[in-house]
Amino acid sequence: MEKERFFEQTKKMANSCPYYQLLGMNITDIREGESRIQMPFRQELTHPYGMVHGGAIASLADAAVAIALIGMVDERDRVTTIEFKINFFAPISKGELNARAKIIHRGSTTAVGDVEVMNEEGILVAKAIATYSILSAQGRARGVVG
Repeated sequence: MEKERFFEQTKKMANSCPYYQLLGMNITDIREGESRIQMPFRQELTHPYGMVHGGAIASLADAAVAIALIGMVDERDRVTTIEFKINFFAPISKGELNARAKIIHRGSTTAVGDVEVMNEEGILVAKAIATYSILSAQGRARGVVG
């Protein structure tokens, strides 16, 4: 399948994912090894102090790395998080969050992605690094998990 068509199908599939919809995430760009996802501030995503909960921001960052990696693997492969670390720098109580992810290393069975989450003014809100397992279609057919 042509890469551009695959990226568009991936974007459509992911944007219709119930969890992404629950958080209001919207994939705006997919390229080979890169992605951009937006998530608007919503009251439903806040903790008791009225700021966006770190778990929602972490979900945005994790999704951005996954989508960036999907752009690098065979369309039949599956990717899954195996490790994730995030630092938070600024609270969010309005506006829109934008995650920009880039795969910084891709091996045969694992990959590492780096992601920055910015507010709508371009201020760094969070920075994360995630390690993913790449489950190849051929490996799954043979019962190999990772």
